[in-house]
Amino acid sequence: MLNVLFRSLFLCCLTLCITSSPARAEDALVTGGTVYVPIYSNIYHGPKARPFELMAILSIRNTDLQGSIRIVQADYHDSHGKLIKRHVGKNLILPPLGSADYTVPEQDKTGGAGANFIVTWESDQPVNEPIIQSLMISTRSSLGISFICPGKTIHVSP
Repeated sequence: MLNVLFRSLFLCCLTLCITSSPARAEDALVTGGTVYVPIYSNIYHGPKARPFELMAILSIRNTDLQGSIRIVQADYHDSHGKLIKRHVGKNLILPPLGSADYTVPEQDKTGGAGANFIVTWESDQPVNEPIIQSLMISTRSSLGISFICPGKTIHVSP
């Protein structure tokens, strides 16, 4: 069982390395933004479309070498857009190259297949946009599944 978990985590890391886009020097520096991040707390499989529960991790990574960013909001919503949980009660400071993550346990079925996070961040100075994405993972018997979903910026503060 432990071997299956390590193999799944290795494949997940390999997937992250392969699918990540390289940084571009011409990306504009910004002072904040809001990002929509899809979360799949389950997927459906088989002829009867049975749900397969997944653990989800929201990952927020400050990609700037010099400036800190503040995570103002990381709200978890269900498939119908209803707020389930606020994960940031006060501003969370991420130092240069710092990161934070929030976990939705595999047993948590409140979000449904169309759940999402809305993440709002800001900075006192222009910085590189953070990488905000979700990672879904589960292992059962000899089956392991993992995939990532990049966040989509829905608002930018120049």
